[in-house]
Amino acid sequence: MTTTRFAPSPTGYIHIGNLRTALFNWLIARKAGGTFILRIDDTDPERSKEEYVEAIKQDLDWLGLHWDRVERQSERLDRYEEAARTLRDKGRFYEAFETPTELDLKRKKQLNMGKPPVYDRAALALSEEEKAKLRAERGAGVWRFKLRQERIEWADGILGDISIDAASVSDPVLIRADGQMLYTLASVVDDTEMGVTHVVRGSDHVTNTATQIQIIEALGGTSPSFAHHSLLTGPKGEALSKRLGTLSLRDLRAAGVEPFALLSLMARLGSSDPVEIRTDMDALIEGFDLSKFGSAPTKFDERDLYPLTARYLQTLDFADVAGEIAALGVPNALAQRFWAVTRENITTKADLKGWWEMFRDGAEPMIAEEDRAFVAEAMALLPEAPFDGETWGKWTAEVKTATGRKGRGLFMPLRKALTGMERGPEMADVMPLLQVVKARG
Repeated sequence: MTTTRFAPSPTGYIHIGNLRTALFNWLIARKAGGTFILRIDDTDPERSKEEYVEAIKQDLDWLGLHWDRVERQSERLDRYEEAARTLRDKGRFYEAFETPTELDLKRKKQLNMGKPPVYDRAALALSEEEKAKLRAERGAGVWRFKLRQERIEWADGILGDISIDAASVSDPVLIRADGQMLYTLASVVDDTEMGVTHVVRGSDHVTNTATQIQIIEALGGTSPSFAHHSLLTGPKGEALSKRLGTLSLRDLRAAGVEPFALLSLMARLGSSDPVEIRTDMDALIEGFDLSKFGSAPTKFDERDLYPLTARYLQTLDFADVAGEIAALGVPNALAQRFWAVTRENITTKADLKGWWEMFRDGAEPMIAEEDRAFVAEAMALLPEAPFDGETWGKWTAEVKTATGRKGRGLFMPLRKALTGMERGPEMADVMPLLQVVKARG
């Protein structure tokens, strides 16, 4: 059975880059009728916060990306310890004691010699006495996985055939000196024991994947199918990394972005298929094809989310927004008409408030100096509220007869006087909602 996972660290809020990974894995599982696991990577007790665990769940729930079960890596530390013992017994795990400064000097020396800056495995030559002395002087060392220095190959679901020379990669640290299990080991153990069949993540993990394939093999497991999506950039190709804090899902939600606008964009962005608004999960799942995504950096512009949000809102029936419209104070008798008039003229639901305030309290009139006398004459002919669907037509016909104005010269000054705007819904539809006309003076 197809099994995927999303494994965020609860050290902050989910941002747009995390969403891409979560969505791809969710879509693969759902399209195959499989299992989607939410796996909380909370092995770092200092940085992991329970408030972020809850925030991750809330954000995924808001998007409709519901998981089949939750796993927490902090509850599986014994499994990682067992895997570490297995690697030690197989001679694939060794303790190293270099300080960060010493490692940096080694890297600089290798670069100056034109060699790849990989760990030189000096720790393998240490005797037991030397190790004991270093432990006494420096404390416990880190534990590195000993890579087989051969080519590591796999068929990537997006990047195609990948081949990496393990000799060009440092033996990865899997356990820190303070005993903390790192993601590289924990992820391998979890993927193997949880039967994960497909892993989609960012292209910055390609080297991790190469080392993890060897770790999986050393532990007697079977590698899942890997795919690495391109990384997001800003609209001009700039790095997004410094801006991701402002692109958290909860910030976008607070700005009025609708879930299906986000999902519709992220399910197609970077693929050969056009971005199209989707209004239900089945359509989103059906239209997803991982093979259509490319390897080139993918430009993301948050401004694209707002036209998509507007398009999504236009698909909603009154019943979908009735509660929110009632909360604005729109009378029941006007509520359906209010939605029919405004739905094509809003970007987010927050815009509804401004429309209702305009209808309820009257707009500040926009009157050009040359139109002032004309508007005053027209307002004298406007009947008292309440208005109906015939009011605009009858009134403008009467004004045309009285003033001789016609066409744009007739209609535009009156629209601007009544609504304070140059464009908007049909005025025949607007009039029945107007409670106050400030332009009467």
